[in-house]
Amino acid sequence: MAAVHQTSVRVRYAETDRMGIVYHANYFQYFEIGRTEAMRSLGATYRSLEDQGFALAVVECGANFRAGAKYDDELRIVTRPSGAGRIRVRFDYEIWCGEKLMCEGFTVLACLKAGRPTELPDEIRQMIAVAQGA
Repeated sequence: MAAVHQTSVRVRYAETDRMGIVYHANYFQYFEIGRTEAMRSLGATYRSLEDQGFALAVVECGANFRAGAKYDDELRIVTRPSGAGRIRVRFDYEIWCGEKLMCEGFTVLACLKAGRPTELPDEIRQMIAVAQGA
C-alpha cells in the first residue's frame, strides 16, 4: 500500500475570488505544498535535487472540484506518490475540509538536468520505493 502524507493549510483571503470561494488555480499551489512535504517526509527534497542539478517540471496536471473552500477554512492535503517511470513521477492528491472532499487531482513531473529530460535520480526512486512499502 502506498504511503500517504497529510499536511494542512488555512485558506488566506487573497486565495479567494469575488464569490468568496478559493480560486481554482490555487488548488495547484496546495498540490505543490502537499508534494513538497510528502517528498520531505520520504527523504527527498527539492533543494537536494536542485543542488545536484536536477529539476522536476510539471508536465501534466488535472483536478476535479467537488466543493468550494472559503476564507479561513482549514484544508487537509492528502498526497500519494503513485508511481514513477524512467523520467516521470506522478503524485495524486485529495483536499479535504473536515470530512468533505473539496478537490482531487494529480500532477506528473518530468526530471530535467540542464533543461533536458533525464532519468530520475536515485533519491526519487528510493522515495517511491519507500512510499510503496518496498
